[in-house]
Amino acid sequence: MKSVSITALKTAIKNDSCIIDVRENFEYNMGHVPTAKNIPLSELEARFQEITPGSYLICQSGHRSMTACDYLASQHIEVINVIGGTSAWDLPLEQ
Repeated sequence: MKSVSITALKTAIKNDSCIIDVRENFEYNMGHVPTAKNIPLSELEARFQEITPGSYLICQSGHRSMTACDYLASQHIEVINVIGGTSAWDLPLEQ
């Protein structure tokens, strides 16, 4: 599994990369990284087909996104984990 820093995620956002926030809906609604789509970890098994290879997965700290990356790898979908999650994000979050 590939993992990247928040700095790399900022570059990915500028390049219109797909960002998936795997936190629960209520967490996402409190604030999320710009352009991120919400697919909660609890819904991932039912919705994994919505995720394209090469997407960046983020959560609050990086643990749930790592779990999601592992699951997606088992489904032959290679994605990228964001280390530190939204806790490491130092720019404003969208609501």
